[in-house]
Amino acid sequence: MVFRREKEDLPALREGRGGEVTIGSPFDLWSDMDRLFEQFRAGFDSLFWPFSRRKTLRATSTFRAAPLDVADLGDKYELKLAVPGIPKDQIDIEVTPYGVEISAEQQETKEEKGKNWLRRELGSTGVYRSVQLPEELKTEGVEAKLKDGVLTIHLPKANPRPELKPKKVEIK
Repeated sequence: MVFRREKEDLPALREGRGGEVTIGSPFDLWSDMDRLFEQFRAGFDSLFWPFSRRKTLRATSTFRAAPLDVADLGDKYELKLAVPGIPKDQIDIEVTPYGVEISAEQQETKEEKGKNWLRRELGSTGVYRSVQLPEELKTEGVEAKLKDGVLTIHLPKANPRPELKPKKVEIK
């Protein structure tokens, strides 16, 4: 939210944890909406579970939209996604001519007996991102590497556009 006050835009401030003041981000709303739609989708999928093609995460899992960087390197896109603690065999990458879909889930299988759990969120985590890109991709030749909790994917373009350099215009 932005308040207009005499020729300057001031970001809306809100109280964060511990009474500290933080600057509100427009992405906070998107994160909240993503969470709401994921809860709706999970509820809807549970009604038709045997027929659903999408994976549903356990009720004890923490599902989130992982932080993402996308760079245009000319002949390919480079996508970096934070997936801390998730091994590479638990990550699923699907590439279409116009985008990429990444999903991953890590589940804790060790049961600790004798504890009266009030809340348990560390047992499982999952991430999901779907990214549409402006140029057509080659589905062959995609490379993915996982290092230090960061998944790096190189997505080659089908028809890379030549880099257009800006031209300086002289003012007369």
